[in-house]
Parts: sequence; C-alpha cells; structure tokens
Amino acid sequence: MILDLDIGNTLSKWRLKDRGTSEIRSRGAVWTREQWRPGADIPDLGVITAIRISNVARNEVLERTVSLLKRRVSTIHVARSGREALGVTNGYEEPGRLGVDRWLGSLAGYQLTGGCMVVDCGSAITMDIVLPGGRHLGGYILPGLRLMKESLQLGTRRVAIDPEVESGGLPGPGRNTIDAVNHGVYLAAISAINRIYSETCDREDMALPLLLTGGDARVVSRGVGPPHALWPDMVYAGLEALFPLTPAERAGRLSGAPLLPEPASLERIRAGLAFNSLL
Repeated sequence: MILDLDIGNTLSKWRLKDRGTSEIRSRGAVWTREQWRPGADIPDLGVITAIRISNVARNEVLERTVSLLKRRVSTIHVARSGREALGVTNGYEEPGRLGVDRWLGSLAGYQLTGGCMVVDCGSAITMDIVLPGGRHLGGYILPGLRLMKESLQLGTRRVAIDPEVESGGLPGPGRNTIDAVNHGVYLAAISAINRIYSETCDREDMALPLLLTGGDARVVSRGVGPPHALWPDMVYAGLEALFPLTPAERAGRLSGAPLLPEPASLERIRAGLAFNSLL
C-alpha cells in the first residue's frame, strides 16, 4: 500500500492507495496540530510500503512526521518546489518559496491539460497559471472563505458571525448580519476568481482550462462563471506525477482526473470582461 499525505495548515489529509491496482482503499484526515500516530483516524502503518508527502505546515511538523513514519516505513518521498519538473518551469523568483501544494497542483494540471489556471480553495484561495509549453507565471493568493469570516469576527465588536455557515449560488443582500457577511465573503471570492481568469486569458491571448480543488471548491464552483472542472485529488495527483509508483501512474493516469469542459471562446471572455469594466 501507498500512503499519500497532504499536510495543510489546518488539516492533514491522507489516503491509502493499492500499489498494484491503483485503487483508493481509504481516506481520512486529522488536525495538523495533533501527533501522527496509528489510531482510529490513521491507517495501519504495517501495510504501507511507501509514503508520499506534501507539506505546507511548519518545517517542524514535517520533520516530526517523517521522524515518526520512517521508524515503520523505509521509503518516504517528500515533495519540494523546484525550478523545473515534468515540463513545468517555476515562475517564482525564488522557486523554493512557492507553496508545494501549489506546485503539485500546477504539475498535475499541466499533465492533464497542457496549460491551465488552477484554483485551490482551502484556508487560502490560491490561483496559479501554467501556459502551454510549461511556463508557470506565478499566481495570486487571497484569504479563503472561513479566513475572511474569521478576520471580520476578530476585527469587529458585537457582530454575530458564524464561520461554519456556507453560501450557495449567487446570493443577494443579506437581511441579517450573518447572511450579509457570508454573502459578501462569497461574492468577494468568486468575483476575484472570475476577474483574474478573464484578465489572464485576455492578456495571454488564449482561453485556458480552469481547474478547481480544495475543501471549499464545490461551494465556490457554484459562482464561478467560466466552464471549469473540479479535481479534489489534484495535490495527490501531483504527488503521483512526481513520484510514480503504480503501473497506472507510470503510464500517466492520475487519480480522479476530471473530464474537461470546453473553455469559453476568447471572444466571449473578452466581451464579458469589457462589460464588467463598464460597471
């Protein structure tokens, strides 16, 4: 079995994958602040022959995790952002400072599409652009839905805010404070995604495929205008592409790869951008 670990700032997600069939056998998550040890929420390390890790938490978290795991499993692959991999050239001035989850998402997206915009809707919402030919342009970072709500909760007095409440569709004006906050936060996020996507396509003179991943991707996707696909396993797929261990992975078949919708025409994207600029 292969254990894939996606260690985030809030949650550490894991899955078990059969090394022969590429079947996903189980999944789970624990709080990143908790110690990684076998138990009800963590798989039996006795069945694991290899581990692949993506980590965006503190280095101490990674070091502690690897130290614990290598007592039981000898083969551990840790992904790190680099200057180039799998045909993609990192656009950061200091490539190692690009979050490895963003790097893995960019690698997976490029393998699937040959050029795309990747949006990861987690604690932060990140957007990365990879052009055909593999040039990563860099990207954008804004607070995620929950983080925006919590910042208002911390920065205001006597304002009732529930970070757990979700918005869906295209909400209208809130008629109470909780709805006003939730609707405003949601519209801020999707407006940024829609605008950045349109301006990127206009600037680069091409209609790029759009891929969404992360814990809030399904909620955010309801308000994203351009055709797009959800890929929950995108970071895991980046680990598969970087460290292929199964026959399917070595053949280039990545877990959960979605069917891609036809992007909107560049003319339609530009028309929408021009209309929005008049508002």
